[in-house]
Amino acid sequence: GSYSQLEDTAPRIVEHPTDLLVSKGEPATLTCKAEGRPAPAVEWYKDGERVETDREDPRSHRTLLPGGSLFFLRILHGRRGKPDEGVYVCVARNYLGEATSRNASLEVAGE
Repeated sequence: GSYSQLEDTAPRIVEHPTDLLVSKGEPATLTCKAEGRPAPAVEWYKDGERVETDREDPRSHRTLLPGGSLFFLRILHGRRGKPDEGVYVCVARNYLGEATSRNASLEVAGE
């Protein structure tokens, strides 16, 4: 009908994350923007595992921004590994379905 803009719609990703190369200790943002009605909930996955943000763990250095982007206060990089390095996707869900973004790799620049 003429009021189609009020109909609920499944999520779609309107802005995809892109590959990042970040120096350790620097902040970084993986962009993700999803549209849908009702507004979709966004979750991030890294190498297939759900990314915990400060919503679950207040001490986390990762913040889920209101628009759905993932913000890193600083990229962690230690002798024992690179916990932030990997392949990320963002998933937006509402009751009508879900949408998955393209893969974006985050790499930590060499020492």
